[in-house]
Amino acid sequence: MIVVTGATGNVGRPLVELLAAAGETVTAVSRRPAGGLPAGVTHRQGDLADVNGLKGLFEGADAVYLLVAGLGDELDPRGIVAAAVAAGVRRIVFQSSQLVGTRTDSVSHDVLRGFETAVRESGLDWTVLRPGGFASNAFLWAEQVRSARTVAAPFADVALPVVDPVDIADVAAEVLRDPAAHVGRTYVLTGPVAVSPREQVRALAGALGDEVAFVALSASEARSRLVEFLPEDAVDGMLSVMGEPSAEEQRVSPDVERVLGRGPRPFAAWAERNAPAFG
Repeated sequence: MIVVTGATGNVGRPLVELLAAAGETVTAVSRRPAGGLPAGVTHRQGDLADVNGLKGLFEGADAVYLLVAGLGDELDPRGIVAAAVAAGVRRIVFQSSQLVGTRTDSVSHDVLRGFETAVRESGLDWTVLRPGGFASNAFLWAEQVRSARTVAAPFADVALPVVDPVDIADVAAEVLRDPAAHVGRTYVLTGPVAVSPREQVRALAGALGDEVAFVALSASEARSRLVEFLPEDAVDGMLSVMGEPSAEEQRVSPDVERVLGRGPRPFAAWAERNAPAFG
């Protein structure tokens, strides 16, 4: 049985669907009630911050896909991994972040770094996935596009190879279903080509069949907007990567193709699939 935490998010939900379609026994864990799960999937409501309640979440699991919300600031990595060990889990696939490897001094990613260490030292079979920036971050623009056919964003022409969350789910499903091939591996997951915010907006306009204007913001203007609904540490980290990415952060990783035998989906494909959210 495979437990998927964060099972209602951009990666967790498609992962649950993929595993269920492949005939796996799946338990979906989320903090809130979850509707629309595939037939046969068990749902357990719980919070990773409640270490004492984790036995019930992990009970009966052979493998856990460990996905934490945001940067996991309120979580105890060693306590959570120890609970998985105590419950008899044999394998953990942990969804981390590319920035754990590229920004080793980033305080905002200390908890994810702690999870990676705890997983590697657990004695269990493990795999770590380090996705780069998500294509789905473009959902932050959805209201602007719906109401005014405009996107206001910083760093208009700085390009990053953002990854489709469904590709992360595809990689996760493959790793969970064929563990022997991926034990002890760390995979960096990116899209197939670096795309700038301006190019992303152009792709959204193409998916909508309508013009979408781009308005360049300064970094300070963008920060003022983002801190209204995201933690300050997360915003500062995001803006740092968006504005001054390292060469490694701009590089396309071969790992999606290495695991799946096909290249990652481009941002335009994500835009086509999600165009109704912007319409």
